[in-house]
Amino acid sequence: MELVANVMHRYVMHGSMWNFHEDHHQKDIGFFEKNDVFFVIFALPSMLLIMGGFFFSNLYAYALGLGITIYGLCYFLVHDVYIHRRFKFLDNFSHPYLDGLRRAHKDHHSHIYKEDGENFGMLWVPLKYYSKQFKDSVSCAI
Repeated sequence: MELVANVMHRYVMHGSMWNFHEDHHQKDIGFFEKNDVFFVIFALPSMLLIMGGFFFSNLYAYALGLGITIYGLCYFLVHDVYIHRRFKFLDNFSHPYLDGLRRAHKDHHSHIYKEDGENFGMLWVPLKYYSKQFKDSVSCAI
């Protein structure tokens, strides 16, 4: 799913559907963004695959729909709750890997136009974003 999310983000959200995603790259939009429509867009095939897989006894369709749903839940928890702090219940939580995700996403948001950008995935982060913190935590443990 990470590869699919990366491609969708890079070529759809920063491409033909930029008008929905653009406000996500602006500051102080408010609690709701036009970008939130992507929750619905990605939930529809997931629901159809789960229901179709269940009713037609197609394990592959069911598993694919469940995979999309689980990735969506991870996206919500990591992106909206942890990275953007849209909900405040993980404000004091910190982890080297998740903090690296946050830094990579911050770099992604430093580009305000659809043509610019880097770090389009959510879970796969280049080492440079968490290596210093990771090295610090390892040196403290030694």
